[in-house]
Amino acid sequence: MLNVSERFRACCINRLYAVVAATVFSLSGIAAGQKNAPAALKYTNHLMHEKSPYLLLHAHNPVDWYPWGEEAFAKARRENKPIFLSVGYYTCHWCHVMERESYSNPHIAAIVNRDFIAIKVDREERPDVDGVYIRFLEATTGGAGWPMNVFLTPDLRPFFGGTYFPPVDRGNLPGLPSVLTNIAAEWQKDHEKILDTANNLTRQLGAYSSGKVATVELSTLETAYHEMRGDYDATNGGFGGAPKFPRPVALEYLMRYSLRGKNKDALDMTLHTLDAMGNGGMHDQLGGGFHRYATDAAWRVPHFEKMLYDQSQLALAYLHAFQITHNNAYAATTRDTLDFVLREMRSRGGGFYSALDADSLLPGNSQQSGEGAYYVWSAAQVKELLGSANAPAFQYRYGVQPEGSVPEQQDIDGKMRGMNVLYQQHSLAATASYFKTSEAAMGQQLDRNRKQLLLTRTQRPHPPVDSKVITAWNGMIISALARSSRVLHEPRYLQAAQQDALMIKTHLYSSGTGRLKRRYSLGTAEVDGFLSDYANMIQGLLDLYEASFDLRWLDWALRLQGTQDSLFWDSKQGGYFTASASDEHLLWKDRDAYDGAEPSANSVAAMNLLRIWQMTEDDTARGRAVKTISVFGGQLNGTPESMPAMMSAYDALNSVQRQIVIAGAPQAADTRQMLDLIWQRYVPNSIVMLADQGAGQKELARRLSFIATMRPKNGKATAFICQNYVCNLPTNDPEVVARLLDNPPR
Repeated sequence: MLNVSERFRACCINRLYAVVAATVFSLSGIAAGQKNAPAALKYTNHLMHEKSPYLLLHAHNPVDWYPWGEEAFAKARRENKPIFLSVGYYTCHWCHVMERESYSNPHIAAIVNRDFIAIKVDREERPDVDGVYIRFLEATTGGAGWPMNVFLTPDLRPFFGGTYFPPVDRGNLPGLPSVLTNIAAEWQKDHEKILDTANNLTRQLGAYSSGKVATVELSTLETAYHEMRGDYDATNGGFGGAPKFPRPVALEYLMRYSLRGKNKDALDMTLHTLDAMGNGGMHDQLGGGFHRYATDAAWRVPHFEKMLYDQSQLALAYLHAFQITHNNAYAATTRDTLDFVLREMRSRGGGFYSALDADSLLPGNSQQSGEGAYYVWSAAQVKELLGSANAPAFQYRYGVQPEGSVPEQQDIDGKMRGMNVLYQQHSLAATASYFKTSEAAMGQQLDRNRKQLLLTRTQRPHPPVDSKVITAWNGMIISALARSSRVLHEPRYLQAAQQDALMIKTHLYSSGTGRLKRRYSLGTAEVDGFLSDYANMIQGLLDLYEASFDLRWLDWALRLQGTQDSLFWDSKQGGYFTASASDEHLLWKDRDAYDGAEPSANSVAAMNLLRIWQMTEDDTARGRAVKTISVFGGQLNGTPESMPAMMSAYDALNSVQRQIVIAGAPQAADTRQMLDLIWQRYVPNSIVMLADQGAGQKELARRLSFIATMRPKNGKATAFICQNYVCNLPTNDPEVVARLLDNPPR
């Protein structure tokens, strides 16, 4: 579920919504849902030719689903029926629950088919559609999440919605049959009243989407820190209570802010949170990588799906913590996260899949599935695998209890009784001390034990994989792999990033139009790219250039930036719209105005523009960055915590920019030594380029003329560290370079 967003809860909107809500649930004779009927018949609906794994999951429901498109809209207008819009994604646990309980139930399907036009949307394919209606749901209910079920007029204006509805009434929670029956009755009774309400709601929500242009005050940087400080959980790390989300965008901002005025508290909050997440059950202690979020405040019991965008962002957060602290534990977490991605989320073509499902078949049971079934262990299973000599230490270290470690209230399937989610209950040092052995010996024993359990786990039914390749998320993993390759000295990460970029260029990019597609699945690229696809891909290519100094990546990034500007730029207010004008059915042109599970595409775009400005001395790019930040100025001045990635861009805008150029032969040892001095440090607000004394340097000099004359000093690789294009004296002394890097200007 999403965090409640108070910015949408205008009282006038809630009053309008209440008119419809009260009417829907005031009718007498609420219909009782029936139990699921056996699925003896095979059904086929209008989703059968789709490529999205989520939509295909519903292609044989008895509900007569349509994909988002004119065919469904025309039918709704022709028959004057409301639309039942259901939005979800493949790895969403409760989406699967509704599919089994309700959408596979012929009785419930009959109500939907009789009284509504049913449309199913994969939110990962169509974030523009999802964004419009999630805003409605936040505004009218105070919260939102998936599955998202919204009722629309035939002209697509929302008037009622919710998230999960059970198949029967449960206490105060109405069942889906009750909701459907009552809305259909009210539509027949007085649909004009519903139309008026929907029109008013749409008008007010559309007006909000225009944003409030304002100059951001410098004090907002400190305000953002204090807001995060106020939400910080000093006991468990992270922000807020249960359920607890990782929110790496906030951690990235705090690491940046810690450099501004040497704020130790901001860094301590970040490191405490990273430690708690890394030690907790949200971090897969055997296979690496992170689950979506924790259902408890202490990070012990996760919601088990694994998303590509989480792995990308968290790998970078731990990498940056390693650059700041040189604590190898953070580097190890980055490695195990990226190694998991390479092992389990990579396609044969080099692209990366979207996610691993939370649910999988129960071991030894081909009929029943459960959330987390692939990942949990009983104490008896651990003892049987490891033997009585090794099991006690493993159980002590990883919190394995005979009664299980999953609290009853968090056992959402009722199938985890006596099962354990592995987490680091005791440190390695404490475990070694308790069992009276050395840390080295205990570490080796536990490593062997972890490999034993992981090998056994791989023989269980694997969680289903959402195999579609999303351009935006592949841009994010390219960033993580490229940056990590240089810091961790892992050439295979760089190779994987390059192969992924080539896959996107081959299958999801048209060199003729300069445009991206959003999704590649089952051999087909479909759906025009959104702002997030361009912004994240540009970021990935900029990082790939700085890791490899291959100018083809920088050139492609600049071409994509030009296409992004032409498709999405708001010439009136500044900033970028989420989608181009290609879908005339969207109710308004939206801007994503929240840095949540993923950073807002506008936040990513603003930082990209500042980097491009530094790499090309193009003042137009800086001007667009300023306008992009300013269009969210009202929000940033009021609630800066809602957009920490945009605050990071604002921090960059108000910091001294450094251009670091190394003049030397690309593969020479002294050049690599100089580059490593940079890569082992956390140096935001800097770009790194290589003057290779060849064609690459000449190409760079076309944009940055001062690079043309940069040469190695006395035949040794030489660093030119510049501030706003004014360079210090060149030096080939590593100690001088280190000193200059360690004392950045603000």
